[in-house]
Amino acid sequence: MTMPDHTPGLLTVVIPAYQERLSVPMAAQAISQVLKEAGIPFELLFVDDGSGDGTWDAIQDAALLCPARGLRFSRNFGKEAAIFAGLASAEGDCCAVMDCDLQHPPEKLVQMYRLWQQGYQVVEGVKTDRGRENPLHTLAARGFYSAISGATGIDMSRASDFKLLDRRAVDVLVAMREKNAFFRALSSWIGFQTAQVEFEVQPRAAGSSKWPLAALIRYALTNIAAFSSAPLHVVTVLGVLVLISSLVLGLHSFWKKLSGQALEGFTTVILLILLIGSILMICLGIIGYYIAKIYEEIKDRPRYIVAERCGGTQNAQ
Repeated sequence: MTMPDHTPGLLTVVIPAYQERLSVPMAAQAISQVLKEAGIPFELLFVDDGSGDGTWDAIQDAALLCPARGLRFSRNFGKEAAIFAGLASAEGDCCAVMDCDLQHPPEKLVQMYRLWQQGYQVVEGVKTDRGRENPLHTLAARGFYSAISGATGIDMSRASDFKLLDRRAVDVLVAMREKNAFFRALSSWIGFQTAQVEFEVQPRAAGSSKWPLAALIRYALTNIAAFSSAPLHVVTVLGVLVLISSLVLGLHSFWKKLSGQALEGFTTVILLILLIGSILMICLGIIGYYIAKIYEEIKDRPRYIVAERCGGTQNAQ
C-alpha cells in the first residue's frame, strides 16, 4: 500500500439521474453539506440520462447553488452509459459514484475518502441490508448476482454501484472501449488496492423506482452477456447431455431390436423430437444473442451522446 497522502484532493461525485426532478435538489444539498462539514474539496457531476420530467432544469438550478456540473444526454442511454460519461468528464483526483435518490448514504463518502487518502485505489460500498423492496425484486436480484458471481468468479452478492475510485482506476475504466460495460463488475475486475465500506440501503428520498422487473431482466441479460461467456458454455453442456441421452436411447432401441421385442408407439419419438428441438432453439437463441452483441460492438457507435452541459469547475470549493 502507498503511504497516506494528507493533501486533500478534489473528489468528483458522479450522480446518474433519470426522471429524478424531485431528488436532484435534495441530493445536491445533502451531499454538499456532508462534504463541506468534512472539509473535503468536491464537485458534484449530475448526468441526466434523457429524462423528460424536468430533471435537467433541476440540475441547472443545483449548479447555481453548489459546486455542481451537469451533462444531459440526447436520449436515454441507460445507467451504465451515464456512469461512464460522468467518469470521463470528472476532474477530481478521485471519483465516487452514487445514486441520485439518496439510497446510498452520503455520510459514507467521508469514510470512503479517508480510505482513499490512506492509499486505497478502489473503495467499494457493500450492502448489509437491501432495505425495503418488492420480494419478487429481491428474489430476481439474488438470482442475477448468483449467476454473475458464478460466471465471473467475483463475489457480487452484496455489490453496488456505490464506489470511490482513484484517478488511475478511473482512467483504466474510461479507456475500455466495450459498449456494454458493466461498471459494478468491471470496477472489481480491474483490481488495484481495494477496501470495503458497509452500508444499509436507505429509503428513496423522493419518487419511485425506475426499475420495473422487465427492465431488471434486460439489464441482467445484457450484463451477463457483456461480462461472461458462461451462457455459451451452457450450449456445450446441453449438447453433451443430448448426445449422452441419444446414445443411451440408441443402445436401448438396439437391444429391443436384437431381443425381438416390438418398439412401442410414437409418443416417445414425438417427445424426444420436441425436447431436442426445444434445446436446439434455446442454444440458437443464446448464440444469436451473443452475435447481436458482437454486431453492436463492431458498429463502434458512441456509448452515449452529450447534448448539453452546465456548470463549471470554477464553482468547486
